[in-house]
Amino acid sequence: MSRTFDGISYPVGLTNEEARQRLKQYGPNSVLRQQHTHPVLLFLKKFNSPLLLIVMAASVVSFLLGETVNATILVCMTFLSVTLDFINSYKSERALILLLKRVVTTATVVRQGAPVELPFADIVPGDILLLSAGDVVPADACLLSGRDLFINQSALTGESFPAEKHADNCKARAHQNPTPDLPDFIFMGTSVITGLGVAEAVRTGRQTAFGKIADQLQAAELDTDFERNIHRFSLFVMRLVTVMIGIVFLINAFSGRGWLTSFLFALAIAIGVTPELLPVIMSVALSHGSQRMAKKDVIVKNLSAIQNFGSMNILCTDKTGTLTQDHIALVKYIDGFGASSEQVLLHAYLNSFFHTGVQNPLDDAVRDYRSIDITGFTKVDEIPFDYQRKRESVIVASANAHLLITKGAPEEVFKISEHYTQDGHTQSLDDKARSKILQQFHDLSEDGFRVLAVAIKDLGDKPISHAISEEQNMTFLGFVAFLDPPKETALATIQHLEQLGIEIKIITGDNEILTKKICRDMRLPIRGILTNQDIRGLSDAELQRRALTTTIFARITPEQKERIILCLKNAGQVVGYLGDGINDAPALKAADIGMSVNNAVDVAKETADIILLRKDLDVLKDGVLEGRRTFHNTLKYILMGLSSNFGNMFSMMGASAFLPFLPMLPTQILLNNFLYDTSQLTLSTDHVDEEAVQKPVAWNMKFIRTYMLVFGPVSSLFDFLTFGVLYWGFHLTGTAFQTGWFLESIATQVLVIYVIRTKKIPFLQSRPSTALLVNTLLVVSIAWIIPLTPLGAFFGLAPLPMMLLLLMVGMVLLYLLLMEAVKRWFYKRYHQAFTR
Repeated sequence: MSRTFDGISYPVGLTNEEARQRLKQYGPNSVLRQQHTHPVLLFLKKFNSPLLLIVMAASVVSFLLGETVNATILVCMTFLSVTLDFINSYKSERALILLLKRVVTTATVVRQGAPVELPFADIVPGDILLLSAGDVVPADACLLSGRDLFINQSALTGESFPAEKHADNCKARAHQNPTPDLPDFIFMGTSVITGLGVAEAVRTGRQTAFGKIADQLQAAELDTDFERNIHRFSLFVMRLVTVMIGIVFLINAFSGRGWLTSFLFALAIAIGVTPELLPVIMSVALSHGSQRMAKKDVIVKNLSAIQNFGSMNILCTDKTGTLTQDHIALVKYIDGFGASSEQVLLHAYLNSFFHTGVQNPLDDAVRDYRSIDITGFTKVDEIPFDYQRKRESVIVASANAHLLITKGAPEEVFKISEHYTQDGHTQSLDDKARSKILQQFHDLSEDGFRVLAVAIKDLGDKPISHAISEEQNMTFLGFVAFLDPPKETALATIQHLEQLGIEIKIITGDNEILTKKICRDMRLPIRGILTNQDIRGLSDAELQRRALTTTIFARITPEQKERIILCLKNAGQVVGYLGDGINDAPALKAADIGMSVNNAVDVAKETADIILLRKDLDVLKDGVLEGRRTFHNTLKYILMGLSSNFGNMFSMMGASAFLPFLPMLPTQILLNNFLYDTSQLTLSTDHVDEEAVQKPVAWNMKFIRTYMLVFGPVSSLFDFLTFGVLYWGFHLTGTAFQTGWFLESIATQVLVIYVIRTKKIPFLQSRPSTALLVNTLLVVSIAWIIPLTPLGAFFGLAPLPMMLLLLMVGMVLLYLLLMEAVKRWFYKRYHQAFTR
């Protein structure tokens, strides 16, 4: 028993009961098992930062020792950090869920002898699939019958031109290993461009080619460049904190201040050095960055990807739709010797216009190229395309003549041609002319064009009895050549990315000839080319060396894409990858920054860190600049914490060794640290100097340590000067000394951001953002007012004489001038510290 699908017969298909049994046997036709973390678990996971663990441990110890004020301050700082980070991550995940709901998930399947629409997940091996233009193939399947069927396999292979498919006894090979070049096998995730097809599902779910790629994604996540450096920085801080706790504790314990007091003082100093609000600063900065990028059609799934954007120095991408328009276009119409020919264009247009079969993309490209007046031509007959002849013909009438126009594969059109035209003259197609025309065809193919040949035959006014028999003794006119042309914006964007220090590498399933032409058209310098076969013969060490000097990777498999990315990362590069197909998923996961697009397949969007609502490198340029701004604003907080903050804490270590009292109480240190951190919450809004974002940024732990060891002691020297003024100049002790030191300390720690935030002269050459300026001044004002309030007494602070306050204002200004002088000297020596 059979039915018909627009004239194509199809089997009766499975019964509902058979389908249920097979669904139980093979499982759902799904390759991704999405696991959306419960909000509570997502919130708890945010506590796994090493920096936060230090603060939480300190809060627990404080509670156990009865230091409720200390513990409360620490808990507030921790929950503020975690809550901000959680809110931003949760909002991003919800946005992604809404985005993925747009994906089409049904297919037409024959059940009980009738076509029905079923979700992809319900399709089982043995199901009969009815496919037409626009459908996504829901399973790996054998083509049983078809008509003018063209499949877009770019999601699987990267090839931009659709593949022709036709039945060829596929079922006999159903359990072998099919490849995309087979004409009778179609794959899950590919799509129908034109034509009709009836196919039988052979593999579903994880057994499909799509599913096998998805299996690779189940491996543990690879650390990105940003994550590796944050971990390295956290370990550095933990070592620093451990050493400081030990030294301060021993100094004070042996000074007779008591073990408990000494321990709390050491703990407070250690927390003062710890940049415990770094997760908050990063979260706020990344959140602002993601919001700005959302306005530019970019959805950020993984906030840390914005930081990686700033460090990225290699961008790997497919060419289709990124560098090219992802739209096949007619670009040349020439005679057999390379001269432009309107005659060739006219007859190619007539053939495509009057052709009534299912139009393929090449016919569409001919019709769309230019509107041509064909008044006076009428269609008489046509000979549809078939896979034996590999050509199609139409007969048109004009005046009293009939004209046969044939268009198709050049080698097949050559076989039926006996004449050719050149400069309006028709001549016999001898061996010499045939050789030149064949060379022209090979030259076009070498340049990466898809080529069709056009030939005609004047039939006079005789009646046509059997049109196909007239396809002989024809006159060859020339070629029409097609290409997926470069985007108009691609050249400018590539130049801009190169100016930003980002090297572009093309990784594609297309052949090297076509890819090389696209790169030449866009003036992308080609340093080297590697193909599938080349890479197979290389060890990882050899590929790592070759990959650094290669621009084009052609005919590449999904496994090789991932291998290339990993080799580049192992060579110390920060790698971004832009892809939207099934075959891109492993590479997206392996890259430091995985980028996909809104109309990508599910697995690509699920794997990517960032989703572009439009596939355009120009969007990435904005992301790179945003990432670099975020990096530099985050770095400002780190450099402050490990310079002036470290200097102040180091000063208290020294002062506690010779002063008969603590230079600042533990609660005062924590209050100072809390106010200081609060003043930096607006750092994410700060302006970043234009020069700072022109090169890829990179973590440099050696530089950070050097910065700390230069600016920290400078800050400490000034602090000891302040100690001398307070202790020996004004003879202050106890509460008065601690208040004076508290006020000077918070003012220098906070206001030095104006010096540290830029390599230029503050305010004259580089101005801070309004939000940062207001926030820092407000925090310093609050700190200086606290000793005048009851809250000051709670923290052990007291009012100071006006003369002393004015002197301290002058000392703060002197400190800022000194730091500016040291900064200018320092950057003359270390000016390239954070660029690749």
